[in-house]
Amino acid sequence: MRRSTTLQTIAVTAAFLAAACSDQNEPSAPTDQSDRLSQSVQQEPADNPNALARGVRGFGGFFFDAQGRPTVYLKNAAERGNAERVLAPFFRAQGLGPSAVQVRRGDFDWVQLERWFAQASAEVLGQSGAVFVDADEASNRVRIGVERGATGQARSLVARLGIPAEAVIVEETEPITFAATLRERVRPVVGGLQINFPGFLCTLGFNAVRNGQSSFITNSHCTNTQGGTEGTPYWQPLETVEPVQIGTEVDDPVYFRRQNGCPKGRRCRFSDASRAAYAPGTQFTLGSLAKTTGQNNGSITINESFTITQEGSAAAGQTVNKVGRTTGWTQGLVTNTCVNTGVSGSNIVQLCQTFVSAGVGGGDSGSPVFSGTSNVTLLGILWGGNSSGTQFV
Repeated sequence: MRRSTTLQTIAVTAAFLAAACSDQNEPSAPTDQSDRLSQSVQQEPADNPNALARGVRGFGGFFFDAQGRPTVYLKNAAERGNAERVLAPFFRAQGLGPSAVQVRRGDFDWVQLERWFAQASAEVLGQSGAVFVDADEASNRVRIGVERGATGQARSLVARLGIPAEAVIVEETEPITFAATLRERVRPVVGGLQINFPGFLCTLGFNAVRNGQSSFITNSHCTNTQGGTEGTPYWQPLETVEPVQIGTEVDDPVYFRRQNGCPKGRRCRFSDASRAAYAPGTQFTLGSLAKTTGQNNGSITINESFTITQEGSAAAGQTVNKVGRTTGWTQGLVTNTCVNTGVSGSNIVQLCQTFVSAGVGGGDSGSPVFSGTSNVTLLGILWGGNSSGTQFV
């Protein structure tokens, strides 16, 4: 979802994801090496409610329902007390009391779903037409997304693996593509602004300091070579407008295969992220994200800012936000978490990603994703979405 600047520099009309890919070069093939940004191969981060409660007998998933109520699947409602106890840290972080949780009867426990998820992911995502595989906490099932015409093949693979058919949902869905391309010079530099690297536009995710080095985070595919550090230069907003570089890529882990559940014939990472060091003298503000005049209205006019106060994990059914140079501030619900996601037109699988039902456009790649209203919780950075521009990853 980066945008080429060879054909246009500041196009106001967003080229959505599939269209954005048509004017970009294919990313160079990443090489085999472990992802240094990944510290664990667990399906869920340690602070995620599904990781906290996976040891509760008969626990089958946690999510927020359509009314925003915290909900757990349990095979036995008598385990409610145990579920409340282990989920207490998550509830405190969300400002909720454990008694607010509602219980639904689950057919499968989370340990089973994780095992079937791993089996299905390794096989299904190695086939053409596969889009994602998810242990779906909101349905207490393994959910598999495929392109049109590929459902039969996916069901056959599931059957061959011995996974019960009633434990799996196979659905047709749009392919996921890279998110290719606010647009003026802004100092100090904050998250959500347009950045330019040779030939393309993306969005700056957030500022950071690593071992004393002032830095910012954006996508790996918003570098000259996706996966691998080669010193990509960055300007803000454009090299033609502000020819002095704001930073240089310094850390971009290469992709791996044949480990951590990476499907056969695919190359994988747990993130589409890279780090750039700020050039000496570049003004930036830690923890600050640009805020535009309203959400879901297409505005890219900055009027305030968001302040990152902590980082965390998203839960299904939670409302989250992103700010990007093309579609501005969009907001929607998390639909799936920790989804193994195939990238259309490539051999890349991004492991354990989050799907959000919210607007996105070409050039939004790298956008900060967060929850909250003013003081916010950082959840990650956007790297792709569907061709309709209604879902980001």
